[in-house]
Amino acid sequence: MNKWIKILLGVMSIFAVTIAAIFYLTSGMVNTADSFFSAVKQQNIAKARSYLAEDFKASTDEKTLTEFLSKGAILNFKKASWSNRQISSGRGELNGSITTDSGGIVPIKIIFVKESNAWKIYAIQKPTAGLQSEDSSPTSPGKNEQMALVKQSIHDFIVSVENKNMEHFRGTVSRLWQRQVTTEQLNTAFKSVIDSGANWSVLEGFEPVISPEAKVDENGILLIAGLYQTKPNVHFELKYVYEGLAWKLAGFSIQAK
Repeated sequence: MNKWIKILLGVMSIFAVTIAAIFYLTSGMVNTADSFFSAVKQQNIAKARSYLAEDFKASTDEKTLTEFLSKGAILNFKKASWSNRQISSGRGELNGSITTDSGGIVPIKIIFVKESNAWKIYAIQKPTAGLQSEDSSPTSPGKNEQMALVKQSIHDFIVSVENKNMEHFRGTVSRLWQRQVTTEQLNTAFKSVIDSGANWSVLEGFEPVISPEAKVDENGILLIAGLYQTKPNVHFELKYVYEGLAWKLAGFSIQAK
């Protein structure tokens, strides 16, 4: 047999084994997704929530989940198809689409985490309908969504600064960040801002200028940087993670220059 044919067959064999391993390792995620969508099709939202991770359940009640599934036509689930599967360090992803009873195709991404040695759904993400910019994708929000995220985060920050207590702000951030920091620690971290007496609410009268490089990194962190064209300029760097059904704040830096 020709030497190069043997090498090619060897490579193909390794490739086949790798594919088989990926399918085996991600089969638990597929089973969880199938069970979740089966409950959704039966409109048994309480049962569907049993396949969600604790952070997802804590941030999303049955009404919110139902509204999301209804708006995305996912309540009319017929079947799922996964074009890409990933797994790394206790986290996994399924990327693909679901077909509805009417024949519609809904692109979707599901993120999983391991809880009690079982795969649970940590987040469900789908692209926004309508016109998309070139950098829009199921994993990177478009400019309008980025703008909305920045405005909401800055607003929540200002509310807490004016109250001289970061409790409200902490209640709006990701569960991931909440587990890492207490309200008292945030009060200490932003003490200079709180004690400055500056009128931060003036920012709400300006439109933030967002850097065009906002993207999601390999760890699933979305970094949005930019500034408010006040005098002096106020610069910000905001980090987000996708939890449940939405981007949630996971890091916050702001300073006047």
